[in-house]
Amino acid sequence: MLIRGWRGAKTWMLPLVALALVVGGLARFAGQPHVATQLWTTGTAVVLAALLIDVGISLRKKEFGLDLIAALAMGGAIIFGEYLAGIIVALMFTSGQFLENFAQNRAGREMTALLGKVPNSAARYECGRIQDVALSAIVPGDRILVRRGEVVPVDGIVAGNAAVLDESALTGEALPIRRKSGQAVMSGSTNAGDAFDMQATSAAAGSTYAGVIRLVKAAQENKAPMVRLAARFGMVFLALTLAIAISAWAFTGDATRALAVIVVATPCPLILAVPVAIVSGISRCAKKGILVKDGGALEALAAARTALLDKTGTLTDGRARLIEIKARGDLDALEVLRLAASLDQSSPHVVAQALVTAARERGLLLDTPSDVREAPGSGLTGRVGGHDVLAGGWNFASARLQDSDFREEIQSWIRRDGTVAVIVAIDGALAGAILLADQIRPEAGYVLRHLRDAGIARIVLATGDRADLAEEVAAFVGVDEVISEMKPEGKTIAVQKEQARSRPVLMIGDGVNDAPALAAADVGIAMGARGAAASSEAADVVILVDRLDRLVDAIHVARRSRRIALQSVYAGMALSMAGMVAAALGHLTPVEGALFQEAIDVVVIMNALRALGPPLSLGTASARLSNEDLLQLEAEHAALADVVDDIRITADRIQRLPREQTKDELEKLDRELRERLLPHEKQDEKVYARLRRHSAAPDVLAGMSRTHMEIQRQIHNLSDVCKAFAGEVPTDTQLYEVQRLLHGLEAITRLHFAQEEEIYRSLEAG
Repeated sequence: MLIRGWRGAKTWMLPLVALALVVGGLARFAGQPHVATQLWTTGTAVVLAALLIDVGISLRKKEFGLDLIAALAMGGAIIFGEYLAGIIVALMFTSGQFLENFAQNRAGREMTALLGKVPNSAARYECGRIQDVALSAIVPGDRILVRRGEVVPVDGIVAGNAAVLDESALTGEALPIRRKSGQAVMSGSTNAGDAFDMQATSAAAGSTYAGVIRLVKAAQENKAPMVRLAARFGMVFLALTLAIAISAWAFTGDATRALAVIVVATPCPLILAVPVAIVSGISRCAKKGILVKDGGALEALAAARTALLDKTGTLTDGRARLIEIKARGDLDALEVLRLAASLDQSSPHVVAQALVTAARERGLLLDTPSDVREAPGSGLTGRVGGHDVLAGGWNFASARLQDSDFREEIQSWIRRDGTVAVIVAIDGALAGAILLADQIRPEAGYVLRHLRDAGIARIVLATGDRADLAEEVAAFVGVDEVISEMKPEGKTIAVQKEQARSRPVLMIGDGVNDAPALAAADVGIAMGARGAAASSEAADVVILVDRLDRLVDAIHVARRSRRIALQSVYAGMALSMAGMVAAALGHLTPVEGALFQEAIDVVVIMNALRALGPPLSLGTASARLSNEDLLQLEAEHAALADVVDDIRITADRIQRLPREQTKDELEKLDRELRERLLPHEKQDEKVYARLRRHSAAPDVLAGMSRTHMEIQRQIHNLSDVCKAFAGEVPTDTQLYEVQRLLHGLEAITRLHFAQEEEIYRSLEAG
């Protein structure tokens, strides 16, 4: 508390010292030197008193640093009557402290918006009524209502209707889990369905969520403090300063020379330039949506060599997304999606909302459903556009459908790890199925490549998810090690093992289960846009936008800020050494030494302020996209999702349709590709041309242009095939060749879109 109090005091000491210096200077010019002396002495003494307490605390911990030089300079100035020199040193010292405190206080204010998900009360049944009570009042056996969207406050069991829970923050499982009556639920899960009742099996202090919070606190208390950049130079500089000052006094017998040496040596480049560069870096990060809580975190981020990444919500999107539709041969797959999504508008279930989102992304017009009946967490039935529609899980749908070959085909088709299937029936007959899954972020490959380019030598995937799903993600992005099915304490142990191998260690995550590891890591980085409040609170850095590539931005900013800080330190210390020698030889008085040091300050601070802006570009300008351009290009890809879906859907349908109808389907697809996909690719070529004009490597996008040519060639081949039919019924051999062409066209188009999105994000202007 004492240290925190003095640090708080330093925030108001800066204006106090500045006022004392200015008013004292005016008094001196007005012929009142005694008033100036009194003001300067008082201002210096206030700072010195606070500083001596910090020095005393440091000495008790056997820590010797830069504060000692500043204390000697201010104390010596008062003793030897060099009051102006003392107040100048005091102003310099409090300026550095103010900058660091400013950054930390701003980070604290930003954090308050992230903690809204932490449960602090519960709705308990009392005498037939529902009362909101404090969590501390909950005891085992209490019956609790968990409303839609609320965080489960304590551990318990479902009582009554089934519960649909989002447990991704705790277990890493991206898709919602259905818990039946009598099954256990964990505190920290989010109710993703309708309100449900539960019976508490633990008090708040003994719940899963509270246990994670205890792990976080233990990790924070045991976390070894990082040695700050300025402190690394402090001991050497302190020893040199004292050696020169004592030698000057010993050989000349003039104590004023020793004071002048100490005043010149007051390590302004370390006390001012380093905080300026680091705080500038923190400010630059904030502009990119990255909250860095203190300067130590930015310094450690710049030096990191190992990174541990969570899977769900970090490397993956963390939400269910449509990946494939399979429809009965006589039905249009997008029409199946439209009817299912129209019905699902009535449900709050996350899978239902994912279907609605997918339909709207494909530009489908949804009807208003009627007579909707929902079995929470299982499925819905209702009327849509004159049809009886059913949408739900396999168990819900299969009990209402007759056996058929297509039913067996669908049952086999939906058995894929890491996916959830929505079965759709229209007018009592099985119409098809829709698969959803948590998908890898489009920028994941770019992020991992740039992490390695930035000096991260080892990347570990640490997840609570199943081993097979973790291995699948790892095989795609390429990591050095995969650790799966981990509990919160397991991730903390993994961090500690990596710290024993090499430090600093980064940990990136978003869930409650990541919070202890984030607290234990040298730098914990939380995905705060949709992540758990506990992870944001435990982390040193919070990414406030739902973009993993901001991690790369943070490392680049941190490394540049550290590099600029070191430049200022080396230049400033060299000039200080020259000034110390001059002072030791009697060429500088204490006041002149203080002014000389202030001149050094101006130089190093101006250099440190470069960290506020982007790197200077010499020669050819870098190719860049504005954020508006990026969003427009990504929106165009989203608008073409139905076209790419149609390629696969048509390939699946043509074997089942009557041969005469097959020709119509292929001609329809050919028109769609020529009227929508090809114009987009031609427009992309214009974007490429603009980027090439501003690139140091004009042919950097040649491979992407080659893919445009291949897409155009494949579409041309499809047109030729359609013409070749010339009124004839296509043969089985011709249909097989068309299917091969369409499957190839779909694969290359999807890959090309993914490549473009990755390239465009890497070119976004900072």
